[in-house]
Amino acid sequence: MIKNIFENKYAECLVARTQPEDGSRGIAVGLALYFFTYSTWLGAPGLYLEDLYVKPEYRAKGLGKRLFGELGHIASERECKRIEWRVLKWNKPSIDFYVECLKAEPQSEWEGMRIEGQEGFDRLMSFRKP
Repeated sequence: MIKNIFENKYAECLVARTQPEDGSRGIAVGLALYFFTYSTWLGAPGLYLEDLYVKPEYRAKGLGKRLFGELGHIASERECKRIEWRVLKWNKPSIDFYVECLKAEPQSEWEGMRIEGQEGFDRLMSFRKP
């Protein structure tokens, strides 16, 4: 994971840390892992939030809002036209936060698709022309 994010630059990561009074670096208590996409519909880049996590004991303290605030700044600076992410349907507390606090719009017209692992890649490669 470290190689793919920090060396290969497949994604970028914001890390939320505690702020100890002694000025030390603090401990990581949350993160937002994201990467950039491109929308042919919009003719513009977008930001895709792959993972948002805040340790349970640090939730409801504004860290999620602050991470989204930074994502909004990054998306604006990079001239993105949207920020997208997925959330599991059973995760009602997160959905409520996204809709009520962030004013995010649920996307019901799209169906998620996935091909995972080498077996799936091999199946796709069987369609290549020699």
